[in-house]
Formats: sequence, C-alpha cells, structure tokens
Amino acid sequence: MVYFAASDTGRVREQNEDFSFATDRPIGRLDNLFVVCDGMGGHNAGEFASEGAVRRMINTIRTSRRIDPYDILSDSIEAANREIHERSVDDPEKAGMGTTLVAATVRGKTLYVANVGDSRLYVHDRRGLLQVTKDHSYVEEMVRKGLLSPEEARFHRDRNKITRAVGVLDEVRIDFFDIEVSYGTQILLCSDGLSGMLLDEQIERILSTGVDVKSRGETLIRMANENGGRDNITVVLVEID
Repeated sequence: MVYFAASDTGRVREQNEDFSFATDRPIGRLDNLFVVCDGMGGHNAGEFASEGAVRRMINTIRTSRRIDPYDILSDSIEAANREIHERSVDDPEKAGMGTTLVAATVRGKTLYVANVGDSRLYVHDRRGLLQVTKDHSYVEEMVRKGLLSPEEARFHRDRNKITRAVGVLDEVRIDFFDIEVSYGTQILLCSDGLSGMLLDEQIERILSTGVDVKSRGETLIRMANENGGRDNITVVLVEID
C-alpha cells in the first residue's frame, strides 16, 4: 500500500489541534495503522488530547498480546480514554478536554475501523465513495431520526457539537466496522475540517483523478482551504496497490 498523511491549520484557526499517525509497517501485532484525531478544549488542551490519545494508542498496541484487530484497537482506545480523562480531572486547565478518533488497519483483504466522534473514514473503489463511519454528532443524530435533511445539517449552527469523544467520560463507546478491500481501493481518514468543507461529490471527484496519492491528498487539503478553511484539516489517504 501507499499512503499520504498531512495536516493544515486552515484559514481561520490560530493553532492546529488535529493529530494523525500513519505507517504501513507492522506495529505490535497489527500489520499497519492509520489514525486521525481532532482535539477540543481550551489552553492547548485539544492539542494535548489529540496527540496524547494517539501516543497512548501506539504504546498500548506495541505491547498488546491480543490477536484480533478489534481487540487491539479497542484496548488501545480505552487506554487513551483513561489517560486523557485522568489528565482532564487532575489539571484544571485541561478540564473537559477530549478528542475525536478514527483508526484503521488492514489485515489481508479486510479493513478494520474504529471511531469515536465525527472524524470520518471513507472508502473509494470502482463502486464510488462510501462513508463507512457514522458521525457521533448532534445534527447527524437528527438526520438519522429524520428531523433534518443532510443539506440542513451541513449548515446547522450546532453542526460541530459531538455526542461522543475520547477522554470526556471515564468510559468510552466505540463503533467498529469492517469492509473488504482490494487492489485500487482508497481509504480516506479525515477530520471534519475536510468533510465540513467539501461535499462527498467533490471528495469523490478528487479521488477519481489519475494522479498519485500524494497529489490527491494535497488537492483535498487545498480545496478545503479554498472553500473556507474554517477548521484544521487533516487527511490520511491510503491506496491498496
């Protein structure tokens, strides 16, 4: 596989509270690992939460004796949740901090995905673009209940309110997904600084171009900035080669 990973502060925010990790080499008992986090909290707490969650995940994965990818991801996210929550309780300046998290690993022909919050994972193949994860957000729950249309949700004033995050509570609820992948499949992990600035149709059009993975990833970030860049933009793009 080949991959591209980058983060951009955007055109509005003064600091970048996103954090990502990407490797196509084995880490612990996982063959590869890709993660995107989007932190929240004042006094740099969001930056601490996103980076701290990723680092705790990695340390847990490296020492895990588990076999199943879901077990490994689950244990590592729960460990990250405990660490971030404990720090938020102990340090008044970090009270209430947390982070979204989307993580993925490929084993054989299967993509294993875990997510908390509204950072997303998409898969793009010959069938088109598929959003695999489901946003844990106030407006997305209203969409699922039929109270808002997707277009109304996109511009709703509460669109950034999330209903789940790593580190906010002493326990975390994680969603898991698996999907078959094959030659040519693209896997996109991103923060809402990308998905909030580009329509799915725009993302699909960029991923369908014949250029290399790096160029596609850079184009996604550039287009998000051209559309307003209202938030930090993080992209991890993986292609099965």
